[in-house]
Amino acid sequence: MAAATAASRLSQFGVRHVAKGVGRLSSEVIESGSGSYVTMVGGKRYLDFTVGIGVANLGHCHPAVTKAIQAQVGTLVHGQVNIAFQKPYLDLIEQLLPNMPHPSLDTFFFWNSGSEAVEAAVKLARHATKKQNIIVMQGSYHGRTFGTMSMTRSKTVYSQGFNPLLPGIFSVPFPYCAQCSIAQHSSEKYNSSNCCMDPITQLELLLKRETAPSDTAAIFIEPVLGEGGYVPAAEGYLKRVREICDKHNILLVADEVQSGFGRTGKMFAVEHWDVRPDILIMAKGIANGMPLSAIVSRKELMDTQPPGTMGGTYAGNAVSCAAGVAVAKAFKEEKVLENVATRSKQLRGMLEKLWAEPEIGKHIHDVRGLGLMLAVEFKPGNSGSLGSKVQAKCKEKGMLILTTSVYDTLRFIPALNITEADMTEGCRILEEAIREVVAEGQQPKETGTKGQALE
Repeated sequence: MAAATAASRLSQFGVRHVAKGVGRLSSEVIESGSGSYVTMVGGKRYLDFTVGIGVANLGHCHPAVTKAIQAQVGTLVHGQVNIAFQKPYLDLIEQLLPNMPHPSLDTFFFWNSGSEAVEAAVKLARHATKKQNIIVMQGSYHGRTFGTMSMTRSKTVYSQGFNPLLPGIFSVPFPYCAQCSIAQHSSEKYNSSNCCMDPITQLELLLKRETAPSDTAAIFIEPVLGEGGYVPAAEGYLKRVREICDKHNILLVADEVQSGFGRTGKMFAVEHWDVRPDILIMAKGIANGMPLSAIVSRKELMDTQPPGTMGGTYAGNAVSCAAGVAVAKAFKEEKVLENVATRSKQLRGMLEKLWAEPEIGKHIHDVRGLGLMLAVEFKPGNSGSLGSKVQAKCKEKGMLILTTSVYDTLRFIPALNITEADMTEGCRILEEAIREVVAEGQQPKETGTKGQALE
């Protein structure tokens, strides 16, 4: 009783004093986390298929990362980047270099958040090319700062009411075959392996109609759309974009804030298509929960910026960098990518089995993703958002999952080192939730309430 009262008091305090603009799945209060689980004040324990929206890729409080953080706190907490080098910063670069998707990516700048890293990439692209315009993908998410919300195209909620936004931003379609009008009205069944490539046509037209190549600094792409619905780029698309960039002296920028650090089964998603970005953006899983982000590019590009143009009070914090070093070592020592491949088959297999069942499958529009960045998109219906209802049902059963996209989509972001037993439990809960929600929707009278998706 006392625990429940304390939990209620803290929750009410949060509702009263935390900015309303912060959307959240639950008003409960997280007290602790361990591996694939979080425990709330009051004792409720959840299997966590969100891991901080893809941040705690090695699970909550990974022992080696925690040990590295504790050791660094007793040595140096803050070594300001504009004062001098500090050892964890350089150690992290040394660990990351072998994991870069191309050897040309050899010069780093660390910052705090994904949004800041995107803005650092914009600064670099504009300064290095002496051009101003930026092209982004429809459905993309790049952040919530003033500059990055101007680039975000996943939902209007992120920029609604904040206009006028940053000028010089243009958008083109991403190859999203499940929602492509050509695919839906064609006799040929298009998918990610035989995409119609109309997005390339639209990109070429944009460069003729709206932003001339001589005015265009960079094209920013999430190789797998994040907030846009966990949509991997179609086969051949990124190579075509690379060719266009090379032809017109435009920089290709890969935003791997969410898809990086093993989330898709490769250290970075661009490796699936063997495409070299000019600038690579990373954050989230880089330090397993400590605030850290980075951009990396080739030295001659990075060195176009004179000293003083890049920096920040907390940029490349020593404790965060030490955590990043431990993360990089854990990937190698614990064979994390091998586990991603195995657990991906387990989760995707369950989703595709449901999709193949006539009674369940008629409600499912698509199952997609790479590695442990997977999603199921439901068909629109008369009973409201199935995704939000499944999300709520999973929470009742003790598992946290998230919706995403303007379409009715559930995304799955478990820890990359999740055990077979925990994945089995997650699949069981998810399958039960989907079956129950579908069954309830077939009742003569709708009794549920429409769920609210987390923004």
